[in-house]
Amino acid sequence: MRFWVGGYSDDADGSAPGIGVLHAGAPDAVLAGDLALAGVAARALSPSWIAAHPSLDVIYAAEEVAGTVQAFVRTGEESFAPLGAAVDAGELVCHVAVAPDGGSLIASCWGDGRVVRYPLAPDGRIGAARVAPAAADPYAAPDLDPVGDASPLPGLDAFAAMGDLPLFGQAPVLGAPAIDPDAARDVAPAPDVPPENERTSRAHQARHLPGGIVATTDMGFDLVRFWSRSGGAFIEDQRVALPRGSGPRHMVWHPSGHLYLVTELSLEAFVLAPDPSARASERWRIVGGTPLAREVTVGADAAAEIALTRDGQHAVIGIRGSNTLASLRVHGGGAELRPVALAESGVDWPRHHVIARDTILVAGQRSNEVAALALDERTGAPGRVRGRIEVPSPTRLLPDRR
Repeated sequence: MRFWVGGYSDDADGSAPGIGVLHAGAPDAVLAGDLALAGVAARALSPSWIAAHPSLDVIYAAEEVAGTVQAFVRTGEESFAPLGAAVDAGELVCHVAVAPDGGSLIASCWGDGRVVRYPLAPDGRIGAARVAPAAADPYAAPDLDPVGDASPLPGLDAFAAMGDLPLFGQAPVLGAPAIDPDAARDVAPAPDVPPENERTSRAHQARHLPGGIVATTDMGFDLVRFWSRSGGAFIEDQRVALPRGSGPRHMVWHPSGHLYLVTELSLEAFVLAPDPSARASERWRIVGGTPLAREVTVGADAAAEIALTRDGQHAVIGIRGSNTLASLRVHGGGAELRPVALAESGVDWPRHHVIARDTILVAGQRSNEVAALALDERTGAPGRVRGRIEVPSPTRLLPDRR
């Protein structure tokens, strides 16, 4: 198997020269094997997140410190060249997501909270940026109407109704002091970081869902925002508020029709689901959630990536600080997650991981390596380290489609 590796370069105190090439066994094999670093696919400045076009040999990089997004076109079996010039995104752009039809790309900016949508040309080139409306903090003004009607803020009522459930034992209570998102950030914050008690919008991920819906996370404002497209416009339909200070980071879509979300700061996994009978501004709601594990520590640990096993029966979540992997079992037709295992990740600062059948490949940002761990597909438990390879400042592992 072949993977493209995103990472931090010297502008972020990292050592990655650009987008790397990692082999896990033979490049055309279906099972992960011995690890080997095969060189540099493209030179780039801190391509901390990379994403592939669904039908073209083009990949896109969030050049985080530069605040730009760059397209690269494949020029050889393991080489890419810039496709057009880099385009501006925003401060500390940390994620890019390509639409399933290949028609657009969304960039999320941790530094200033910007969500930016770009049209993509037929050859994959990036078009002119369209900056989405800024997020509003639901906890700055509890009676704020974020979607333009007289209804309460979507998500707050749903969470309050679940307050008696034991699943949210580690979540900060409403009205508690916010956890400072800067404490868990990997890159040095901008010089004008606001005071600790001042909350700042920090977009972190966009996820394309069935039906043309896009979900985006705002880690600073504890929001998941849902968008639809009307013609060429990007329309926000709903905002769902998570517990104050939880820090929603990354999401994954489950085949059951549920959206799983990991919170970086409160170390929880939430389950969101749509109600088809509700109006668009109230459709998405929180239906479940759980702490990742009793052994992890809010304030000392920071959750990272969430990935599903091949059969969709488990979700595996990386936790930086304790450097562990938490495995959660899917129950209730996808509406419930329950912790089942916590294991060592085999690396320092497991920033990202992917699951390839019975193997978990983990990118250790601070230990400058990628480790391959066994995965018990029956129980969902991560096992022993099968192998490891030195990789400079890895932050993202992207499987090659070929």
